[in-house]
Amino acid sequence: MSTDTTAPSYWLNWRFLLCATWMLSAMVIAAFLIWRYECCNKSRKGERDNREEKARSLYKNEVWGTSSKDIHPLWLLAYRIICFCILLALLLADAITNSAGIFYFYTEWTFTLVTIYFGVGSLISIHGCVRYFREVDGERNDDSDAERGSYVAPSLEDKEDLPSMTRSLNHQREPLDCRTADAWEYAFQILFQICAGAVTLTDSVFWLIIYPFLTDKDFRLHFLVVCMHSVNAVFLLGETFLNRLRFPFFRIAYFALWTCVFVIFQWIIHACISMWWPYSFLDLSSPYAPIWYLGVGLLQLPCFAIFTLIFRIKQFCLSKINSQCHQIR
Repeated sequence: MSTDTTAPSYWLNWRFLLCATWMLSAMVIAAFLIWRYECCNKSRKGERDNREEKARSLYKNEVWGTSSKDIHPLWLLAYRIICFCILLALLLADAITNSAGIFYFYTEWTFTLVTIYFGVGSLISIHGCVRYFREVDGERNDDSDAERGSYVAPSLEDKEDLPSMTRSLNHQREPLDCRTADAWEYAFQILFQICAGAVTLTDSVFWLIIYPFLTDKDFRLHFLVVCMHSVNAVFLLGETFLNRLRFPFFRIAYFALWTCVFVIFQWIIHACISMWWPYSFLDLSSPYAPIWYLGVGLLQLPCFAIFTLIFRIKQFCLSKINSQCHQIR
C-alpha cells in the first residue's frame, strides 16, 4: 500500500530535513553565482575582470549568427525551424496519447523547454536574417554608387593590397551587428544553457538509472519514449555546433534552479494530494531518500560539464580550421 504523502509524519522527519537542506543549499549557491557574475560584473575593474566580463558578454549577432562565417545564417534558421516542428509534433503526439498527465514528469518539462527554445530561436533567426540582408543590400547600394563616380587608377602601393582585398571579397561577409545583446537575448542564451544541462540530466538518468534498474520487467520501450529521451539531445548537439552562443560555466546556477523548481513543485503537490511519485527516488519515505537527492543533485555538475566540454571542443576545432585556412591563403 502506498504511503500517505499528506500525513504530517511524512514530512516532519530527518529524511525530509536533509533533503530540504540539500535543496536550500543548492538554491543559495545558485543565487550567489547569479549575483556574483550577472549582477555585480559592472562594478569590477582591472584587466583580468575586463577579460572575464568580455567572456560573459553577448552580442546581437551571436544570437542568430553561425559558428563559422562559411555557414550562412539561413542554415541555422532552417535547422531551428525543422527542430521546432519535429519537437512540437512529438510533444503533441505524446500529450494526445498519454493525456496532459505527462507534464507531471521532469522529462516533459525539459522537452517542452527545448521546444520553446527552438521556437524562440526560429523567431530570433528570422529577425537576424532580415537585418543581415538589409545590411548586405545597403553595402551593395553603396558600392554601386561608388562605381558611378570618377575612376582613379591604383598606384603601386595600392596594387600590393589588391590580393588581400580580393580574398576578403571572396569570403562570406561576417555579420556586423556587434551591439550588446538585450535582456531577452541574454534570456535566450540562458534558456539554451538550461536546456543543455536538463537534457543531459534527463537522458542520462533515464538510460543509466531508471530504465535498467527502476522499471518493471513488463516495461517495453516504444517510439515516443525513445524520442523523448534522445531526439532533444541530438537536436541540441547540432544547435551547439551551429550557433555562436557562448557557454559560461557559472550559468549552471540557472540549471540548478530549474531542477529545484521541479522538486519543490512535486513537494507542494504531494503535500496537498496523496499520489504516486513520478520518479521513485523522489519518495521521501525511503531511508535512502537523502542519498538519492544528493546524488541526483551532484549529477548536475558532470551533466553541465559535458556540454561545456563539447563547446570547448567546438571552439578548438574552429580555431584549428581557421588557422589552417589563413595559412593556405
